[in-house]
Amino acid sequence: MKRFFVCVALAAVLAAVPAFAKKTYVNGIDPNYPPFAYVDEKTGQPAGFDVDSMTWIAKHMGFEVTHKPLAWDGIIPALLAKQIDMVDSGMSITPERAKMVQFSEPYWTVSRVFVVPADSKLTPKDILSQKIKLGVQRGTSEANAIKKEQEAKGYPFELRFYDSAPLAVEDLLNGRIQAALMDELPADDAIAHGRAVKKAGTHGVPDQFGVAMRKDDKELHKLVNEGYKKLMADPYWKELQKKYLNK
Repeated sequence: MKRFFVCVALAAVLAAVPAFAKKTYVNGIDPNYPPFAYVDEKTGQPAGFDVDSMTWIAKHMGFEVTHKPLAWDGIIPALLAKQIDMVDSGMSITPERAKMVQFSEPYWTVSRVFVVPADSKLTPKDILSQKIKLGVQRGTSEANAIKKEQEAKGYPFELRFYDSAPLAVEDLLNGRIQAALMDELPADDAIAHGRAVKKAGTHGVPDQFGVAMRKDDKELHKLVNEGYKKLMADPYWKELQKKYLNK
């Protein structure tokens, strides 16, 4: 009788355990990079084009994903230290980053733009040739590119570094800087939310966004690439573009 109850108890335990547990990956995101990734002020939860994209991919590729907000300039070190498993958060594919991580296939292309107050008459030529204060988000491809360009060409502007593009916009409106360089869609997001700024023009070559992963994580690399391929073929891809990017 005792053996019978043991067998029944064991069967109950086994029945409660799923046939297989889904693997959970942690996606590191910039908490203030709308519309691609941010923390929603109303819900306190991660949101954005990239967040929703990876959530969809996880569901359809058979894994779980959580989104972890992190400081952008420390996000690759966190990836390499295995605190997170990927970065799907508007990260530009650059040769410097590719030395440290592997990227998915590109999923989006975005231009870099100069942003100025709505009543400003500054042009891109003015910004590059005058002694103004120019804001950029630290740790970004545009920050690294404009710094190298300034050193090579001797541009007279003073660079100011910020933790996010929206913070640069705030200082732009407060008169602490005269222009900011950022990706076009965050600039569009600021304008759409009523910030009194405008795009003065593009600068440099467009960036391609990809998902960053550790170089030895071949399984995840395959899942992400296949997942984005499925997503782009699904009507939900267009829904995300309409919701977040006004496309």
